[in-house]
Amino acid sequence: MATACPPLSLPSTSLFRGRSARAGPRRRQLTAVRCSAVGEAVVEEASPRTAEEPLLVSAIRGRKVERPPVWLMRQAGRYMKSYQLLCERYPSFRERSENVDLVVEISLQPWKVFKPDGVILFSDILTPLPGMNIPFDIVKGKGPVIYDPLRTAAAVNEVREFVPEEWVPYVGQALNILRQEVKNEAAVLGFVGAPFTLASYCVEGGSSKNFTLIKKMAFSEPAILHNLLQKFTTSMANYIKYQADNGAQAVQIFDSWATELSPADFEEFSLPYLKQIVDSVRETHPNLPLILYASGSGGLLERLPLTGVDVVSLDWTVDMAEGRKRLGSNTAVQGNVDPGVLFGSKEFISRRIYDTVQKAGNVGHVLNLGHGIKVGTPEENVAHFFEVAKGIRY
Repeated sequence: MATACPPLSLPSTSLFRGRSARAGPRRRQLTAVRCSAVGEAVVEEASPRTAEEPLLVSAIRGRKVERPPVWLMRQAGRYMKSYQLLCERYPSFRERSENVDLVVEISLQPWKVFKPDGVILFSDILTPLPGMNIPFDIVKGKGPVIYDPLRTAAAVNEVREFVPEEWVPYVGQALNILRQEVKNEAAVLGFVGAPFTLASYCVEGGSSKNFTLIKKMAFSEPAILHNLLQKFTTSMANYIKYQADNGAQAVQIFDSWATELSPADFEEFSLPYLKQIVDSVRETHPNLPLILYASGSGGLLERLPLTGVDVVSLDWTVDMAEGRKRLGSNTAVQGNVDPGVLFGSKEFISRRIYDTVQKAGNVGHVLNLGHGIKVGTPEENVAHFFEVAKGIRY
């Protein structure tokens, strides 16, 4: 009698000690067996990808791929020794993120060491603000600082529409260079901030713990906030198109603070603007994959696919299997290993990777962390993460 092949084939590790591969698959149990046929049951091998489409893009589009593509949020950054050395020479974050040569160098640092399947532009979600007449800086030890917070109708009326070609030509130049450097060995990723998250920074004056000021505006003067959200919506839709025109093969939208909203308030102050961005991009770039990340989104998960994005990126507080059920079969998923796992042993890291991949299934999954890499993460553990991930075969 024919038996089905297990859904994954993985290198044998201590994860599988005490259980023979011959014992057969068990629910959510990975086995160390590689097979293309057992008896009469033939497993269809992944169709070969064309050279024009990176693995990450193929996976997002639901094509058969040989393994889950993998990249890490904040993979270019402070945990890398090479980045630390560069920061000593260029201490200003604004300089590092607004100089073409530095942006390219930093973006490629993890690519040269780990060869991720996605190379994300080194930048910041607040980079467009000066072009919208909103001065800001990123102060070491404090984070983003908005010098003149937007708290009145008059202040919001002074916000201009963002024209990327005029204000951030270095972004377009850097994306073009990254495409030339990476070719299609990996997907070049762009990103933007979502309207509510950008508005939160601009109303609060920077990062916030309680979001009192943005909620005060939302609940007492909603017309002012809606005006600001619409300006960010138009501008970020244009910014995504600009990034795509200059080489970005997928774009991630960060709505980091939307999860501070109740479901009802999310439906008023975030969801319609995210959907408007997606609809606008679809008109001109119908094939551009869009990823949405909102940390702590467990309470809003069913609402996120309503934006129309291709991929929802889960944080680690949502079980991957449960997340897939809640999102539905039409939405790809990204994530969602706890960044803290990278401080564990290599065996522990391997175990969490396998568990996540098993729960995600073999269609429409991009392996990632559930948040950005933490400062102080050992580089050798990041290397192990990529090595294990890229060794997986469906």
